[in-house]
Amino acid sequence: MTQDRIRLAYSTGGPVAGEPRTLAAEMERKTRGARVRLEKRASGRVVTVIADVPGTPSDIEALAKLLKTRCGTGGSIKDLEIELQGDRRDAVQAVLREKRIPHRLAGG
Repeated sequence: MTQDRIRLAYSTGGPVAGEPRTLAAEMERKTRGARVRLEKRASGRVVTVIADVPGTPSDIEALAKLLKTRCGTGGSIKDLEIELQGDRRDAVQAVLREKRIPHRLAGG
């Protein structure tokens, strides 16, 4: 049997984590500023994504909670990116300006 056909069925080694972030990538994320972009999902729904948010994971969670409250919408955090339901770019920019977080619009 070839290597590409072998699958791991069970392991006691614990959960397999994703690639750990390096210190250089983390510092670049903190100094570059947040990127606000719009994504269209396969279901046809629109999602506002805020990526590269500076701060610790707890800071990002607090910002996500504030954004969800201000926008009056649902959302989640995935891989240190905040996802909000709907096109909320204007409201997100207002909150980021208020919090003095450097940001820019990304995408088309």
